[in-house]
Amino acid sequence: MFKNKHLVVAMLVAPILSIVAYLGTDMALSEKPHAAKKGEAYKLLSKSNCRYTSGLCDMENGEFKIQFRSESVTDTQLFLSLSSKLPLQGIKLSLVDDQDAAGTPVNMQPLDDSELNWNVELPAPASDESWLRVAIQSNDTLYYGDTQTVFVNYETLLNQSE
Repeated sequence: MFKNKHLVVAMLVAPILSIVAYLGTDMALSEKPHAAKKGEAYKLLSKSNCRYTSGLCDMENGEFKIQFRSESVTDTQLFLSLSSKLPLQGIKLSLVDDQDAAGTPVNMQPLDDSELNWNVELPAPASDESWLRVAIQSNDTLYYGDTQTVFVNYETLLNQSE
């Protein structure tokens, strides 16, 4: 089987060439990381905990990270708090029932002078298909994103009725 020299050379060279091609393509086409520029807008990525009934939702873009926490949910009101590692200048939220709908922005209020912790009380979402849109200003840079509101209900296997 391994008497053919061409086959042996091909079996040794092919994996090396594929790795070199993968790394070369990544270096040539990937976006180079850079610091956020003042006056620019950057999209926030919703992390996986936003898709589950965890009570938490993390959003980030590089070094900029925020976390929403659903403190209490009643039938008519939703209380959201936000924590950040960087001071924020302002936050606007809107809760919409459809991803294509336009919502009325609501300002979050800072809890202290550090501007790291914020909260707001909103009407409860109509369904799990509702969307939370957020726009945040920090260091004269705008960050925006959206996520579904499934995370606002904190459920575990222990509190589910049989």
